[in-house]
Amino acid sequence: MTAPILVEACVDSVASSLAAERGGARRLELCDALFDGGTTPSAGMIAACKDAVSIPVFVMIRPRGGGFVYSEAERDVMRRDVVAARELGADGVVIGGLRPDGTVDLALVRSLIEAAQELPVTFHRAFDLTPSLAESLDSLADAGVQRVLSAGGASTAVDGATALAELVRQAGSRLVVMAGGGVREENVRTLVSVSGVREVHVRLTRLTRGGEQPARRDLRLRRPLPEDEAAWEETDEQRVRSFVSTVMYLD
Repeated sequence: MTAPILVEACVDSVASSLAAERGGARRLELCDALFDGGTTPSAGMIAACKDAVSIPVFVMIRPRGGGFVYSEAERDVMRRDVVAARELGADGVVIGGLRPDGTVDLALVRSLIEAAQELPVTFHRAFDLTPSLAESLDSLADAGVQRVLSAGGASTAVDGATALAELVRQAGSRLVVMAGGGVREENVRTLVSVSGVREVHVRLTRLTRGGEQPARRDLRLRRPLPEDEAAWEETDEQRVRSFVSTVMYLD
């Protein structure tokens, strides 16, 4: 008998972790900042979610939103975060990184796998940005990655289902190809039928509002994200210097 499809739920809170487990998810990907594609959650969040649920918790390791080419300082942060997640009881980690030419940053991958020690490692959807999915899959399998999250190089897994089928065939027993990207109740049957994947990654939400907070329609604290998906905000040294100079002699 074929094993049932494994559903991994992408979550960012204890409440969402519990809801996903109650709903039947069999693994969690725990993130922060899901509005920006997901970044590394806090130590407190990792510990609290591990205490709250009994299903495996895989922790996202991503130091910021935007593109996936990382500086040496960011790579150091990622390695430290892998160690911290492991020490906090994470059941696995989710990583990714690219070289400036778009290929997989294998030096980073190997470094993070080393830091993860016994923990299984998933490579996230940065995979879909690489110029050759086939070559990337082989290199990740050779490096020791256990799972790749992919939409077959498309924006959604349904659109990339045919490419996913080829990746599943190519991967064989070397690693798991998990489908993610726009997977919903209404399309998962078609996705599984066409692609042959046995694991799917979902983010299934409803809008929730804290009733205790008064509404202020004239006040906005949230800001829109950059339209360029490879961009992120970073402190501008020159602007800080200019601002400090401006306020230095204010009475």
